[in-house]
Amino acid sequence: MATDTTICVIDDDGMVRDSLRELLESADYAVEDYDSAIRFLASDAVSRSRCLIVDVRMPEMDGLALQRELVKRGHRVPVIVVTGHGDVPLAVRAMKAGAADFLEKPFNDETLLASIRMALQSAAYPATENPAAPVVVARMKLLTDREREVLDLLVLGHANKVVAQRLSISFRTVEIHRARVLSKMEARSIAELVRMVLAVRPD
Repeated sequence: MATDTTICVIDDDGMVRDSLRELLESADYAVEDYDSAIRFLASDAVSRSRCLIVDVRMPEMDGLALQRELVKRGHRVPVIVVTGHGDVPLAVRAMKAGAADFLEKPFNDETLLASIRMALQSAAYPATENPAAPVVVARMKLLTDREREVLDLLVLGHANKVVAQRLSISFRTVEIHRARVLSKMEARSIAELVRMVLAVRPD
């Protein structure tokens, strides 16, 4: 990957920024980092960046608000949202608003690098139709009615506890259904599951 591919990291945690900079530079990306979304928006990096890695929760302006502002300004740069476990509903909203991906902390280095590669490729060659959609639909047909209910709530960003309350079943039962949904859908994470379902059910 050429070093003229600029990745911008926006996170209010200095240690996270330093760690991501080291990783991305080792993968031959040019990196710029900002401790707030507002500082990033005030910079000329907005027009130069090829991909953003954005913390979902930041003071003054969170990752979702930054994403909305970029769209408002006409910048369609792919955004990868980084989130803590409790922020999954917000991250799902970000994906529905057009984010390329979201990653739950902690994530490993290769997961992030793979997500960046996918985001850059999608931006360079936008597809009018997702070729994987028929496969996703076929996998969804393998789900039982209860598993589909769990899937729908997971894709809305609800935690297992909330899913259990909504469906009047135990937390443990939700965990079992969640594991079966991930297995049948061949998704390695909730982020991947959300990405699959949004590909066939964007609304």
